[in-house]
Amino acid sequence: MTHGTGARFNSMTRTFASDLKKLEPARDHDAPMYLQLYHHFREAIAGGRLVAGDRVPSVRSLASELRVARGTVEMAFQVLVSEGYFVTRGAAGTVVSPGLGVLSDPTPPAVAIPAAQALSVDAEADTGMSPFQLGLPALDAFPRKTWARLCGRHQRNLHTSAMTYPDPTGHEPLRRAIATYLGISRGIACSHEQVFVTTGYRGALDLVRRTLLSAGDIGWYEDPGYLHARIFLERAGLQLQPVSVDDEGLCVGEGKQLAANARFAVVTPTHQSPMGMALSLPRRLELLDWATSQKAWIIEDDYDSEFRYHGRPLPALKSLDHDDRVLYTGTFSKVLVPGLRLAYLVVPASLVGTFRDEVAHLPGPGSIVPQAMIADFMTQGHFARHLRKMRSLYATRRGYVVDALTDMLGDRLYVQPQAGGIHILAHLKARRNDRHLASAARANGMAIHALSDWRIRKSPEGGLLMGFANFVTAEDAAAAVGRLKDVWRGA
Repeated sequence: MTHGTGARFNSMTRTFASDLKKLEPARDHDAPMYLQLYHHFREAIAGGRLVAGDRVPSVRSLASELRVARGTVEMAFQVLVSEGYFVTRGAAGTVVSPGLGVLSDPTPPAVAIPAAQALSVDAEADTGMSPFQLGLPALDAFPRKTWARLCGRHQRNLHTSAMTYPDPTGHEPLRRAIATYLGISRGIACSHEQVFVTTGYRGALDLVRRTLLSAGDIGWYEDPGYLHARIFLERAGLQLQPVSVDDEGLCVGEGKQLAANARFAVVTPTHQSPMGMALSLPRRLELLDWATSQKAWIIEDDYDSEFRYHGRPLPALKSLDHDDRVLYTGTFSKVLVPGLRLAYLVVPASLVGTFRDEVAHLPGPGSIVPQAMIADFMTQGHFARHLRKMRSLYATRRGYVVDALTDMLGDRLYVQPQAGGIHILAHLKARRNDRHLASAARANGMAIHALSDWRIRKSPEGGLLMGFANFVTAEDAAAAVGRLKDVWRGA
């Protein structure tokens, strides 16, 4: 470092450190502490107080200056690095990305939902929810009044079409709404004829299995990967080849070494389930090339892409598919309510007839009334508004749980940063049996999963999977984490 550069760094550090003192992340603030720090850095870049190439204070010094846990600062830095604002340079420290221009529209702070709307952790007996339950959206924030109004209108004006045998491909207005939504939000160009409404995600998997696969077919499966889909596919007679994931997602090269002639691959490219990373562009292209050359099928599970609460949602793998090898699945269980039991499958245009022939012999997604309600919910703009609200809400609620875990169990686990989703992955710092911990937690009423249960192959790396969407206040989260700490002590 030259004398001039060093002087600038010392001056910048003093100025920005002084600026940070004004921040004083507050535990009673609506946004969690790591998000307050994240937004402060973004505003400093937008305002020109930090410019491309500037070195930022170290995690240790910043945590000491602000009197917060190092994990809180690390979380903010990880998000800034993942979004491209910061670049880490090892011993040389962390700097503002040299290729970054001045921001003109820093992301506004997350807005918390008032506590009066709370579904408390103590209400689990009445709601059927357990603390940390996975895959459950924020039920207290669901627009019940709007939904009830749509329901009432459809029940009062019951059309003859709702009384006859429903279309096994799904209600056409809903399929049209889904196709329009995917074209705008996920970059997928498809017609409504390519959209098949199914009974949940497993219904989509079953339709693919019946139409394109045979018992005994081998397929790549992310390891670790979504537990319930794995169980379904194995019970359906398919053979799953576990393929590792790393920071770039599915290790396509490993898959080609282990089972180059596999007939299919099941992937979660936007938010890998359960690890949370995104499949990198080079890996996406490599996966598509493999599928094309082997005439294999890629089943893209886009289960919660709507909930990327930092930056824009990543484009779907399907949007890059020029050879019709990707079958895209999405679900309303995570974005609305799981009680609907509705999902959808987008198939290549060349296969619409084949899938129609198969689905004609299946029960289909059932009554058109809930499908018609979702169609109206989407076309009238309620769906887009609900998603915007949820992105902000989940950023806040995740922060509640992360802060509580860091404060109470920071010496025992490390919460993996991620830019989206509705669950938290906490890695165990010591070699503890995550299955024993999760089992003890479930015995005490907490719906925590062990990372080991989501693996096909054994690994020494343990972790705990926890949902956070229904912790309405920081106090709710702290109470639940306190229960977990007691269980941990007893285990």
